Amino acid sequence: MLYLLELNLRIMRDAKYLFAYLLPLSGYLGLYLGGAWAPGSIYVGFVLIPLLEQVWPRRPDSIDPAEESARGERRFFDWLLYLNLPLLYGAILYFCFLVKAGDYGTGELIGWTANVGLMIGAMGINVGHELGHRANRTEQRLAQALLLPGLYLHFFIEHNRGHHKHVATPADPASAERGQTLYGFWLRSVTGSYRNAWRLESARLGRAGLPTFSTHNLMLRFQLAQLAYLGLIGLLFGPFVLAMVLAVAVFGFLMLESVNYIEHYGLRRKLLPSGRYEPVSPLHSWNSDHELGRIFLYELTRHSDHHYQASRKYQILRRYDQSPQLPAGYPASILLSLVPPLWFWMMDRRLEDSAGLPPPRFRLG
Repeated sequence: MLYLLELNLRIMRDAKYLFAYLLPLSGYLGLYLGGAWAPGSIYVGFVLIPLLEQVWPRRPDSIDPAEESARGERRFFDWLLYLNLPLLYGAILYFCFLVKAGDYGTGELIGWTANVGLMIGAMGINVGHELGHRANRTEQRLAQALLLPGLYLHFFIEHNRGHHKHVATPADPASAERGQTLYGFWLRSVTGSYRNAWRLESARLGRAGLPTFSTHNLMLRFQLAQLAYLGLIGLLFGPFVLAMVLAVAVFGFLMLESVNYIEHYGLRRKLLPSGRYEPVSPLHSWNSDHELGRIFLYELTRHSDHHYQASRKYQILRRYDQSPQLPAGYPASILLSLVPPLWFWMMDRRLEDSAGLPPPRFRLG
């Protein structure tokens, strides 16, 4: 009887991640219903979840270390990620057919664009980020396929080889400075990350004694893949649909960059007398215990542990008491960041408090 009770509790705890599929469900409904419902996933991501998180209790729970190994191997959690690929591409095709048909109003088109853009950011780039850290080559290919609709394939290079090395230092364009607005950060991170990806790939090829302009260059291959994707859309649906596919891609990668902004805002590693920066610690990422946002983003909100061991699967990410906490969940924090004076008022005092936290129990990386 005790075994059955424990099994039921485990199933219930695991099944909660199915709520992440509210995003594609609402996205498809928005495309199907149109009109005032056209924004679809926006209502779930930036209205329903932030409101519910105001009354839903935070869950600072962590995985029992004794369960980590078995939980990390459960294929259920992997398939939850894999299924985002057909759902995402299906939504993009649906969007293309709707736009091509031309039976919509301006407001409806804007709603659909935001709707599919959020799906690209959350289901595409975010899930691609998770799979991109896996050692399995098939999962890395899936990651690249998920990054493609956001035209953000360079993220596969820069995030893994650049951001994780330089996080919370001036060398990382994806670590926002204190006092920097979200809008200024978008420009810096988008352009800086792209340039860094070219430099990182050129350096890799140089170390291997391979020419930069060759088929060995991932960045060149990524650009060709993105051009082929856009060319196919233009060929099948025409120039206006192509323009709208570009629009949803921009919306999608700006959602990713907005998450980058709130994850490391104002946090900086100290420069040591040796000229090197202190090791990354749990103090260098903003985290959130708001459970709905955790589920919605596949535990991305436990960001400190992700920087400790990037290959650790989302379902076994741990919470650390010393990690600085955001005033709200990730979706609500993104909304706050859209109003810089409000964001600075909420966050800058937390930055001062975080500086007085006790030393971490361990060092990361």
